[in-house]
Amino acid sequence: MSTPVHKIIIIGSGPAGLTAAVYAGRANLHPLVFEGMQPGGQLTITTEVENYPGFPKGIMGPEMMDMFREQAQRFGADTHFKEVTAVDFSKRPFRVVVDEKEYFSEAVIVATGASAKLLNIPSEAHYMGYGVSACATCDGFFFKNQEVYVVGGGDTAMEEASFLTKFASKVTIVHRRDQFRASKIMQARVLNNPKVSVEWNSVVHEVLGEERNGKKTMTGLKLKNVTTGEISQVKTDGLFMAIGHQPNTTLFKGILDMDEKEYLKVQPGSTRTNIPGVFAAGDVADSYYRQAVTAAGTGCMAAIDAERFLGEQGIH
Repeated sequence: MSTPVHKIIIIGSGPAGLTAAVYAGRANLHPLVFEGMQPGGQLTITTEVENYPGFPKGIMGPEMMDMFREQAQRFGADTHFKEVTAVDFSKRPFRVVVDEKEYFSEAVIVATGASAKLLNIPSEAHYMGYGVSACATCDGFFFKNQEVYVVGGGDTAMEEASFLTKFASKVTIVHRRDQFRASKIMQARVLNNPKVSVEWNSVVHEVLGEERNGKKTMTGLKLKNVTTGEISQVKTDGLFMAIGHQPNTTLFKGILDMDEKEYLKVQPGSTRTNIPGVFAAGDVADSYYRQAVTAAGTGCMAAIDAERFLGEQGIH
């Protein structure tokens, strides 16, 4: 029995992958979706989403992703909570390996996303979404008139801290060195802001919190001075990780073109990669915006690009 060749395989989920699945499904392409280790992407570790159009009262991140998935399935998407372990894009049909089983497809959309770099301390994961965040533009609004801390020393940290001053009463940057890596103009913008202070030569040792009415709430931090080894305790309402993102592109090294930060390169104004028939959508190809709504937009673009590519090959 010959192995079936799918019209389109989508690697990854989240707003990009599942929006691509909605559009591909409606185009009768019967997409096969491998959602990966974190089905629903980064939104599954976000408690409340308030900035996605159409949800005026907000919606929980995991619930939103369930709705995306349900909508894709309604139009014929075949979704699986499985991880792709290898790909071969050297010829069509493309080969995708999952659990040592081979799948073949005439087109592939890569929507594997990016993961926020974290401190890798247990308490950080425990309070993620309950005071700990990796996205100021997503969650800053929730910290009106509150005191927050930002971890980092590069341009990302400066941008996050600057943005947070619109909401928070005080923003403290924690940096392990005695000077920032950020560009001078970004540093000046932050250091000249009266709402901002800096804990130099310091790292977050532990995130503190408690259960209130059955709900986890972050209450403070333990900071460690890397020079003296001294540990201090501070009260704070929020902690923002701003030490960068890592695109989930290891699978495609040496296969798809990437920039110096390992984000996938796409042709301007499209989602096309350097390999005809392979498209990239969402945060895996976007180091700048990193929003659910922009990811969904590029997921739509990728599905349309793929549909047109298949049409050019006489596949409908």
